[in-house]
Amino acid sequence: MDLESILGYLQNKTILVTGATGFLGMVFVEKILRVQPDVKRLYLMLRASDTKSATDRMHDQIIGKELFRFLKDKWGTDFDSFIAEKVVAVPGDVTFDELGVKELKLREEMYTGIEIILNSAGTTKFDERYDIALSVNIFGVQHVLSFAKKCLKPEMLLHVSTG
Repeated sequence: MDLESILGYLQNKTILVTGATGFLGMVFVEKILRVQPDVKRLYLMLRASDTKSATDRMHDQIIGKELFRFLKDKWGTDFDSFIAEKVVAVPGDVTFDELGVKELKLREEMYTGIEIILNSAGTTKFDERYDIALSVNIFGVQHVLSFAKKCLKPEMLLHVSTG
């Protein structure tokens, strides 16, 4: 695929990103917003207890990073409104059913809108405790697949793995 066809494909798409605070997740989010600002929406799954905590974490650990400097410079004073229009911080956790998304309205919105899922959540510690590694890297994938099956317009599931 060439760049133009990829950009055309991503136009007006709704994407769920798990592992958005990790290196690959963060680079993916920045790249999509930079090269295809006409993406419809990015849902960023963040381990947090509520929407405010997820939003704070998104700004501190993703949007506030130097990686987003180009976008901040490009959009200037409109950067915050651009992010508010395109990006939704979702409190959740892949280790739980329904990805831990407790708010029914948000979950239904995600089921009806998401077309692409990037699952980059996982532990990359090769000496991680077995129960934690199993919970995130195995059961987390199962939960992402179960969630994807409930999406009404699924087109693509991208899974990033260390193994």
